[in-house]
Amino acid sequence: MTRRHEDTTTVVSLDAAPIIPPLAASGWRWLPLTGAIIAADQGVKALIEQHFTLWQPVRVLPVLDFILTYNTGAAFSFLAQQAGWQRWLFAILALAVSGVLLGWLRRLRSASQPWLCAALALIVGGALGNLVDRLTRGRVVDFIDAHWAGHHFPAFNLADSAITVGAALLIIDAWFTGRAARRDRDTDGRGPAGGDPGGKA
Repeated sequence: MTRRHEDTTTVVSLDAAPIIPPLAASGWRWLPLTGAIIAADQGVKALIEQHFTLWQPVRVLPVLDFILTYNTGAAFSFLAQQAGWQRWLFAILALAVSGVLLGWLRRLRSASQPWLCAALALIVGGALGNLVDRLTRGRVVDFIDAHWAGHHFPAFNLADSAITVGAALLIIDAWFTGRAARRDRDTDGRGPAGGDPGGKA
């Protein structure tokens, strides 16, 4: 009985102090994806600014246009009509959120948590992509205009898309992780060979 108690105590102690994986095996292996998002976002925005006229749409699909617009607010023009203080507010928020997510990413294991790593890398890439806009242009370049039957969704960009996809992956990963945890609890509760939770025959 004493041995079983000691073993349980040891397991709890290990769970309370998770081991940070080596750098090469951590979620930071996904940082090239973050860099690729930033580079692609800034490259496409530069092309849009160079070749498009402000507010002049170019039809791509019946439900999709490319159009050069500028947004001084957050995603989907949130707080865009304010006096300018929101530029620095959203810049600080982007830095803070990115820092937290990078710290989280460092603690993950790339091999066993690929979807979570990809999700965080996408979100950080999108946040930093728009941050570059705020710091260099004072506003964010938006150019994707999705619409249906005369109703237009707020214009967005590649960085916004990366954040949205990353958030969706976070939700999916959390759902699958929750299912796996419940399945493990159910298995542990049945005990060996269908016996009681204590494992007695």
